Amino acid sequence: MGRFVFKLPDVGEGTAEAELVGWHVKVGDTVAEDQIVADVMTDKATVEITAPVSGKVVALHGEPGAMVPVRGPLVEFEVEGAGNAEENPSVSPLRSEPPPPASRGEETVAASSPPHDGGEGDRVAVEGLSNAAPTSGNYVFKLPDVGEGTAEAELVGWHVKVGDAVEEDQILADVMTDKATVEITSPVAGTVVALYGEAGKSAPVGGPLVAFDVEGRGNVSTPVAAPKPAPKPAGNATTAPAAISTAQRATSATAPSKPVPALTGRAPGERPSASPAVRNRARDLGVDLTFVPGSGPAGRITHEDLDGFIARGGSQPASAPSGGGSTYAKAQGTTEVKIIGLRRKIAEKMAESVRRIPHITYVEEIDMTAVEELRAHLNATKSKDQPKLNVLPFIARAIVVALRDQPQINATYDDDAGVLTQHAPVHLGIAAQTPNGLMVPVVRHAEARDPYDTALEIARVSGAAKDGSAKREELSGSTITITSLGTLGGVVHTPIINHPEVAIVGPNKIAERVMVKDGQMVVRKMMNLSSSFDHRIVDGHDAAVFVQRIKGLLENPATLWMR
Repeated sequence: MGRFVFKLPDVGEGTAEAELVGWHVKVGDTVAEDQIVADVMTDKATVEITAPVSGKVVALHGEPGAMVPVRGPLVEFEVEGAGNAEENPSVSPLRSEPPPPASRGEETVAASSPPHDGGEGDRVAVEGLSNAAPTSGNYVFKLPDVGEGTAEAELVGWHVKVGDAVEEDQILADVMTDKATVEITSPVAGTVVALYGEAGKSAPVGGPLVAFDVEGRGNVSTPVAAPKPAPKPAGNATTAPAAISTAQRATSATAPSKPVPALTGRAPGERPSASPAVRNRARDLGVDLTFVPGSGPAGRITHEDLDGFIARGGSQPASAPSGGGSTYAKAQGTTEVKIIGLRRKIAEKMAESVRRIPHITYVEEIDMTAVEELRAHLNATKSKDQPKLNVLPFIARAIVVALRDQPQINATYDDDAGVLTQHAPVHLGIAAQTPNGLMVPVVRHAEARDPYDTALEIARVSGAAKDGSAKREELSGSTITITSLGTLGGVVHTPIINHPEVAIVGPNKIAERVMVKDGQMVVRKMMNLSSSFDHRIVDGHDAAVFVQRIKGLLENPATLWMR
């Protein structure tokens, strides 16, 4: 028998610790592999933690409500085989099982017998131990639950390859769910013998992810079967890795691991490996991480790598014209970029919205002169603690007021169940372009906010989405969405509804135009408002009434805050 210390895995990108919500087991319980042992909560999600091995619980580290560090001990098991820890751990758990009373079996005899002198009895004992605990075994690591209610996750990329010798807690892969990107770490030390899946593919929770050759019994008795290789693609792409032979395992396990060479450039579409802090810093400095060499594990870019790149005067190389430098040389070749990660999620979301929702788009021009005059006056007279206002708080308020008469537009539609849910509060989604793609952070209870509070909250949630710090509840639950292209707003666009909502409002840019007013040619600040509606729920007449109400409010902004 051995002792296995299970450490809290990485449960979210950039997460250093998680709150222990509750235990599903107690000391003394016998658990099966993949059985739920605890619930933990991060800023992004509540995660069910499952056991990586079968065994008996002998210690629990932490009480509900306490913070547990990532890669800190969580549960200790008594398992068959060698385990992964010494019998007497150096870390004292908060709850543990008292040592069992001495039995009348071999342990009692061994404990009470005086030391031997290395004679025949010792040789018999060594042989018996050798038979009980094999020196090498197979360990299949299955994808853990990476988010509440998540059945599968997309494999973004591997940090290891077949034949690598890895340490416990070393990062194996990045996976993405609808809620977060998660770094998956190894629960054991050993040699990688098989990888299941390739970047861009979905992996089921509880399905095999990585197979190892480990010391001790492992957790499977039969040899590990290699995943079937995918058909060889065209170009330089490689097929899915397969298992290596027993002889190769022995060579990999004994040979010293070689450092991963630093990358000076990456294949098209390949995402550089770096922590969120490094990414945010690079973004602030205007550095493209694609061209920064990484010295960390599996080419991971560190702060030191970024500092060195900047010190050398590094920058994104300009694209040189082909064909000897001629400006008019013919370009050759193609570039294939695999759509994975968040970009793939965005693509799936957009396709689902267009496929499931029959859109009707309605465009109206609005005279924004009075709003612009009011906005200029409020910005000139605001106090120091008040933010500078742009046009979005006024449009948000107009939407809130217009929805009072048409609650069916402030709604979400479950077309599978045939149920329309009308919402009393207005949770306003703000479509925001981020370095990772389009996200929709949510301004909650927009109906209860004045223009300054609305401006502050729009800036806060949009900023959180852009720097990757937005919480799960800040990226979900919207009831109607604004998609503003700002100064790039163009003349008109056809916004796609944020499913399962039934409407989206898209202001275009404000531009001065010559208009006829009261028989006179005057210059006015005009804006087109492009809005789309779910035609199953909102008729064309109702869509027009809604937009005309917004138009009337914005052209007479004093009415925005009247009951």
